[in-house]
Amino acid sequence: MTTEDRDRILAQIEEAERQADLGGGEQRIQKQHDAGKLTARERIDEFVDPGSFLELDKLVKHRCTDFGMEEQRIPGDGVVTGHGKIDGRSVFVFAQDFTVFGGSLSAAYARKICKIMDLAMKVGVPVVGLNDSGGARIQEGVESLGGYADIFLRNTLASGVVPQVSVVLGPCAGGAVYSPAITDFIVMVENTSHMFITGPDVIRTVTHEEVSKEDLGGALTHARKSGVAHLVAPDDASALRLVADLMSYFPSNNTEDPPLVENGDSPDRTDTALDDIVPTSPEKPYDIREIIRNVVDEGKFLEVHEQFAENIVVGFARFGGKSTGIVANQPAHLAGCLDINASVKGARFVRFCDAFNIPLVTFVDVPGFLPGTAQEYGGIIKHGAKLLYAFAEATVPKVTIITRKAYGGAYDVMSSKHIRADVNLAYPTAEVAVMGPEGAVNIVFRKELEKAEDRDAAATEYVRHYRKRFANPFTVAELGYVDSVIYPRDTRRHIVTSLAMLSNKRDTNPPKKHGNIPL
Repeated sequence: MTTEDRDRILAQIEEAERQADLGGGEQRIQKQHDAGKLTARERIDEFVDPGSFLELDKLVKHRCTDFGMEEQRIPGDGVVTGHGKIDGRSVFVFAQDFTVFGGSLSAAYARKICKIMDLAMKVGVPVVGLNDSGGARIQEGVESLGGYADIFLRNTLASGVVPQVSVVLGPCAGGAVYSPAITDFIVMVENTSHMFITGPDVIRTVTHEEVSKEDLGGALTHARKSGVAHLVAPDDASALRLVADLMSYFPSNNTEDPPLVENGDSPDRTDTALDDIVPTSPEKPYDIREIIRNVVDEGKFLEVHEQFAENIVVGFARFGGKSTGIVANQPAHLAGCLDINASVKGARFVRFCDAFNIPLVTFVDVPGFLPGTAQEYGGIIKHGAKLLYAFAEATVPKVTIITRKAYGGAYDVMSSKHIRADVNLAYPTAEVAVMGPEGAVNIVFRKELEKAEDRDAAATEYVRHYRKRFANPFTVAELGYVDSVIYPRDTRRHIVTSLAMLSNKRDTNPPKKHGNIPL
């Protein structure tokens, strides 16, 4: 090759890369900015460590020759793919470029995404998708639909092998929603991101319902009502910082342990304020987050699904610098009862932690499953069983603290000793029983109450007797169902010590292709 030929080829490559950098052109980039959104490349620059991103397939173009598409072949074809680092740790990223054909997916575009997903599986590195797309590229017909299916397959095969996070930064509609749905976490942006199977116009035509795009599939709708969105941010940059924080709790793949983050928080730290957080009255609510934030490293707790199924709290924290998943009943909402949404929310979180070797700490204050026809007709039996299945299946270290009520089947479900929790602790305020004292007394002492001259006084005495005999932590401690009754002020020390003891835990499930969780 002559020097002239080499220079000519390099000039062609430089021009193609310049076109790729411009995407759909200056006007469309400005339109993206006017909508309060970053471009695909700006998002990647915001997300990864400076100078760490290496782009792949930058010169790929679509091959469609119909509908005048042959004249519109832009290098990169509407998606930026490659790998970089976040806080020095490797990550694969794809970012859909809405300035190029509305970010619509073509066969070539899909192959670019599949390539980095295949590489991520080979080398054991997380995948983050930055979604901003109008859907399938209509001009390519079934090829674009096939491209989606190719991505869905890889999402499924990668599940439980490498962490997958989807960030929805614009539209995500139709079949495109199923890729984020299979991934581990979905982050959405207020006012600019939307997810739905069918849009408002189709719904209006088919069902005659009037609904706005925001109410149908906006970030707050999916954070509060559907539970599709795990986290919500006010803008693109905040969403990307939130994802980086979230991923700091994950290992790179299922064969590694989560990263250790050293901090100066003493494992022996105590706080007498914990002794007074749980009210003496079993009917009085309190915020379980007060306990969580008091005992985790530096008070830092990244809550997931904060606005959905608020009767259960899940999220990530650290104990002694080690990443830990927190699951806790929330007495401040529905008295901490388990219902359909709480069970599904908790089960999904527990299974993620178990898949990626993240220990679980569970705080229990649960009066039972929420009663009512809506729950029964909605399938609380099978949905509640999901949480039971998830805890029972999990082989990671499991520490459970009963802070107050643990009644009925919900006691069993919430990581009890009977379903392989490793260390079970209880506060002096703990009440573990088949049901609450008042309900139990009305059944056990029904005949005596019918004969009593003063039914209320008799019921009060029987409740006192029942609570003393059954609804206290000492009965279950005698049976070995809790390992220790502890002062609340010592909670952190017990958790840190227990997790350190369990750090080399080895537990297995029977050999099988996979279990049949009650979906």
